[in-house]
Amino acid sequence: MHETTAPRSLREAWIALAGLSAVFLFEMLDNSILNVALPVIGRDLNASTTALQWVTGAYAVVFGGLMLAFGAIADRFGRRRIMLVGLVLLGVASLATAMVTTAEQLIAVRAAMGVAAAMTTPGSMALAFRLFDEDGLRVRALTLISTVGLVGLAIGPTAGGLVLAIAPWQVLLLVNVPIAVLALFCVRYGITDDDPGGLHRDPLDVPGMLLGTATIVLALLAPTLFVEQGAGSWVPWAATAATTAAAICFVLRERLTRHPLLDLKLLALPLVSSGLAYKAAAGLATAGLGYMVTLQLQLDWGWSPALAAVGMLPQVVALLASSPFVDPFVQRVGLDRAAWTSAAAVVSGLAVYGLLGRFGYLWIATALVLVAAGMRVVGVVAGLNVVRGLPGDRTTIGTALVDTASQITSGIGIAVTGTILAIVFTGDIAASPWSPRQTGEFHQAVTTAGLTLTLVAAALVGWGFVRTRRAAGDRAATPIDDTVPQDA
Repeated sequence: MHETTAPRSLREAWIALAGLSAVFLFEMLDNSILNVALPVIGRDLNASTTALQWVTGAYAVVFGGLMLAFGAIADRFGRRRIMLVGLVLLGVASLATAMVTTAEQLIAVRAAMGVAAAMTTPGSMALAFRLFDEDGLRVRALTLISTVGLVGLAIGPTAGGLVLAIAPWQVLLLVNVPIAVLALFCVRYGITDDDPGGLHRDPLDVPGMLLGTATIVLALLAPTLFVEQGAGSWVPWAATAATTAAAICFVLRERLTRHPLLDLKLLALPLVSSGLAYKAAAGLATAGLGYMVTLQLQLDWGWSPALAAVGMLPQVVALLASSPFVDPFVQRVGLDRAAWTSAAAVVSGLAVYGLLGRFGYLWIATALVLVAAGMRVVGVVAGLNVVRGLPGDRTTIGTALVDTASQITSGIGIAVTGTILAIVFTGDIAASPWSPRQTGEFHQAVTTAGLTLTLVAAALVGWGFVRTRRAAGDRAATPIDDTVPQDA
């Protein structure tokens, strides 16, 4: 890739961008379109509630757990190569859906698709970053790629419902086959192979990979257990203890080994730490807000699922409508300021909901728009800053870190909300109608949860801002190219 002239416009790289957009489309479309079919799948495969949860959960846990490992592998053996292998696996796993006859087989297929996602998704940002030499083109490319994914996320449930009216549920997963074929062709012919000089040559840290994967998997499972079983059960606390133990072992391994999977010193680099902080704050706020608003609209206000889906439309509209303004905004204020102001907008939206959401839908819509607009920018800029702050041979594991931070904090946001609800709300929250006392408890719980998440997210944004200023100070003191990482 470095042996040829870098594209000077998006048009010159349209084949590559089409392939990378297809990869991100798969990630965004997959679970959103499948969720619509869960009742049908349950009836068709005689699946239990737990089995249905694992139909989506197996994908998410495997995907999140393996991203760091495959990020490290891609930085050593080639980002394009690993992505192509992952796309082949995605196509084969999706085709296997046609032969599924039991819930267990479907869970295995979903796990295989999670492996494919872990091989392809982090590489999409890394390859887009390395495709261009200018940060302005990188922002525009990442905005385009993410817009395609967001369109898939927006139309996924509706498209899935229409398909189910005329076709079996398997079609919803078979649609990944043409997406994988398109991405495979475009990446194969639109992106040249990695320059060997830009690959990481240290031996692969297999123990670190295993410990890192175990830590992330447990970190993703523990919040789910808090929501499902409540804070009074020993199971989620045991999972939390196991997560902590695995994390400690991972850190010790990475600090002591000569060739770590993840050099922890890299996390202290200003651009890296600030980007991860912004992304973590956004993931925490977005997941927590979505969870609380869904409960409020349907359980507190009694809206039907269809009406509640309409009630979430301001978020979708804001995500899509703000796309043309991302690049002009970043060009006007710069990458660093765009990162912290957009993250601050996300936190402001969460604060609006926590303080005022119970007083009417207008405040909920305002919160959804603020969070969505902020997410639209921070989703591009925070990740780009992380990659800018890393050495050139660590770009894929850097993007894997960004996705991992977002996934883990999303789970934490839902867990915090669910735990506070379990503590404050008495009785069965799904039983209706609520008594006036239960309604008051629910309002107290969502206010407490909303403001708690706001404080945590605000602390993350504040930390990111301090690190951003440190990065700016370093660049001012030592004027070198932005793509070269600064010392911590």
